[in-house]
Amino acid sequence: MTDAPDVKTLSFEKALTELETIVGKLEGGNVPLEESITLYQRGEALKARCDALLKDAEARVEKITLGADGKPTGTVPLDGE
Repeated sequence: MTDAPDVKTLSFEKALTELETIVGKLEGGNVPLEESITLYQRGEALKARCDALLKDAEARVEKITLGADGKPTGTVPLDGE
């Protein structure tokens, strides 16, 4: 794992893919204890990266506003509630 890219530079998709791979290895139970600990720590960092990227994306999402007739009338920032 020493040649693994820095978690802080990974896109959401790459971080999630790597996290899924780690979970699969750990669930398989065929990894030595020391490697399991290293994988778990990397997995925690990847999870935090995915969480941060999702929160950032949520902050940029716009909420569709509906008029009295139920038709879309425009958008407002999600945090404008």
